[in-house]
Amino acid sequence: MPGVLINIDVPDIAAGEAFYTAALGLGTGRRMGDDFVELIGAPAPIYLIAQSAGTAIGPAAGGVRDYARHWSPVHLDFVVDDLDVAVDRAVAAGAVVEAPARDAAYGRIATLADPFGHGLCLIQFNDRGYDAIAT
Repeated sequence: MPGVLINIDVPDIAAGEAFYTAALGLGTGRRMGDDFVELIGAPAPIYLIAQSAGTAIGPAAGGVRDYARHWSPVHLDFVVDDLDVAVDRAVAAGAVVEAPARDAAYGRIATLADPFGHGLCLIQFNDRGYDAIAT
């Protein structure tokens, strides 16, 4: 099975590192130069990569990076032990709540955006987790 690496583009490494370590309690791992840092403490490695606003998003994709709030079909969900505490911590670090904590069959979920326009969810699973909705 292939491994998974999570890469998050940010316009400023120091600001990205400050947010993700404060908001989620991640630690700083290795640094790969001034524009690339590994965050540790999640089940998969998370790498922050400095990419300036206005730079091309890919050779064939067209368009440029924009750190205003944007939508992507891929986003990160972070599983937490206490959703209310996790939301408060993320907001104190600079996140914006887009949908407050709500009940779901699998537990509770809140939808937020980081300071760089990326959407993310915080989830507190109940005892059944996603098994509660699996068919």
